[in-house]
Amino acid sequence: MLTIYGRDSSINVRKVLWACAELGIDYRREDWGNGFRSTREPAFLAMNPNAMVPVIDDDGFVLWESNSILRYLASQYGDGALYPAAPRERARVDQWMDWQASDLNRCWSYAFMALVRKSPAHGDAQQLAASIDNWSGFMQVLEQRLQQTGAYVAGDAFSLADIPVGLSVNRWFGTPFEHPALPAVARYYELLDRRQGFRAFGRNGMA
Repeated sequence: MLTIYGRDSSINVRKVLWACAELGIDYRREDWGNGFRSTREPAFLAMNPNAMVPVIDDDGFVLWESNSILRYLASQYGDGALYPAAPRERARVDQWMDWQASDLNRCWSYAFMALVRKSPAHGDAQQLAASIDNWSGFMQVLEQRLQQTGAYVAGDAFSLADIPVGLSVNRWFGTPFEHPALPAVARYYELLDRRQGFRAFGRNGMA
């Protein structure tokens, strides 16, 4: 059976849990990370020297990096619906997954830590304003894309890209500040809410 290492409050662990729900994969999960077993323990570092969650062990195949895990699970257990085999269709899914990880994921950090986690180390008003402004700019990119597709981020159909992007959208709406009007993003949020996996691991009260 697939084993997932990481606490379910982690947005990156929730990516993997949502993917398992979409793909019908049975798994067991162990709590590691903040508030649980330390990822600095030798047993964990042997799996991931970066000391970060999630990590999976699939019958002896150990893998870390959440988006890489998503791609593996969809390739190993999927039928091609979430992660198409055709190079151009797959590249479009990869593009938005990589955008979420490299651009969108990076910009919200200060605002999220300040406004949701209430971190004392993130109390600088100028940095907070800059983070919100940067985050809003990338969400405008998503707004334009969703206006084009009228549905999901990679096109007409739900794909693997909607898992990381959808959790990012959930974090956007779950962080308390004055949000600019993004009607296509709001429609997308409600569209995702039709999926059981999103309700269980995305729009479940956790940002």
